[in-house]
Amino acid sequence: MASLNHKLRNLTLLFLILVSFFGLILAVLLALYPPILERDFVWRKPVVGSALGAVCVFGILAVFFPNTCSRFFGIKQSATISHTTASTLRGHHPMCEHFSAHVFRLGDRMLCATCSGLFLGALIALVGLALFFFGNWQMGQTAFVAVLVGVVGVIFGLLQSPLPMLQNSVIRLFSSAFFVVGTFLILEGVEELAHSVSIDLFLVVLSVFWLLTRISLSQWDHERVCSKCTLDSCSLQNDSQKKGNLRWWSATESIERA
Repeated sequence: MASLNHKLRNLTLLFLILVSFFGLILAVLLALYPPILERDFVWRKPVVGSALGAVCVFGILAVFFPNTCSRFFGIKQSATISHTTASTLRGHHPMCEHFSAHVFRLGDRMLCATCSGLFLGALIALVGLALFFFGNWQMGQTAFVAVLVGVVGVIFGLLQSPLPMLQNSVIRLFSSAFFVVGTFLILEGVEELAHSVSIDLFLVVLSVFWLLTRISLSQWDHERVCSKCTLDSCSLQNDSQKKGNLRWWSATESIERA
């Protein structure tokens, strides 16, 4: 049964990846060959901007309440992480050197690089949404370039977890922020070229799909890291049994500071 569930999860992840990249190709084609506008919708930009803004706000809430949002989407933590005590977690990462590339220090606090990048990207996207969808900012001739840059940002964000050369906290921070900004640039560029509320809302839904794929890839990466560990659990209470297998950060760093 466990093997069957594992295969189903891998197939689901493969499906998410394939659909995500198909959506990116479709976004470029929509920018290259925008459909003929039959009827304009006067509230098009505010409606589309509000929809993507809601996604960004939800993403920000997910950064501050990751466990709640994980349960909302039915995303489970890996067995190793679920066995850890609160004192051995930094956010949702075990206090383990194998996860050192997933976090970075800001003052006396350790923060998740991916979540911080998503938070930063969402803030930038919200500013862009306010200027473009509710202000007078227009892309003009650079709209198609914005779509291409956005596609690169989304691809960079999706590939960050599977590629070993991108396993760095700074790269994780940048790629996550670029990922969110990229989704905004795609929507902004296609909106400038197509002026279609149906296409815009389709891209908003697609952006949510990209985000879910990004979360699934991150979960897969976490489980891949834990699968290489020979420990039965990650509890500091069993620290005496872990010597020689894995180096842990000092006990003073295992206490979360406000």
